[in-house]
Amino acid sequence: MVGKRNDNVPPPRLSARARKAVLVVHIGSAGAWIGLDVAMAVVVFTAVLSEDGRTRAVCFEALELFAVWPLFVAGLLCLVSGVALGYGSRYGLVRYWWVATKLAVSVVLVTLVPLALRPGLEGLGELGRELAAGHLVTAPIGDMIYPPIVSPAALLFALVLAVFKPWGLIRRRPERT
Repeated sequence: MVGKRNDNVPPPRLSARARKAVLVVHIGSAGAWIGLDVAMAVVVFTAVLSEDGRTRAVCFEALELFAVWPLFVAGLLCLVSGVALGYGSRYGLVRYWWVATKLAVSVVLVTLVPLALRPGLEGLGELGRELAAGHLVTAPIGDMIYPPIVSPAALLFALVLAVFKPWGLIRRRPERT
């Protein structure tokens, strides 16, 4: 019958070579994502704790340069490669709780970068340039302490899930008689 799904046919799998290639991309992009988050934390906390206007100015300008688009690209690459791994492997995208949870964490974090982080950083580079020029400005950097805490914690949680693979199948298929 046309259009009828056959549950006995497994989804297509990645070849061993393709899976390894996608896995390298996935691990590399996840490492870059965590690294960018750590660098962002260093810059944000330096700006928050520094009383030197020049140091704060450099921090604001640095955040403008690397905090949004490199994070978004690394996160999106990690998400896409994770979806490819899930779809092309025995784990699937939503067969196991740990895979579905990792997928949800990635989707949320990648979505938050342009929707929450970018608006928080808009204009911060300009404030940095004004500070560097010697003008007295106040910058709302205090709210920026949350992203470099929440994102690495969530990514480390996803890493633990990938290593330990807890929780099992989401739904067990009924046995056929």
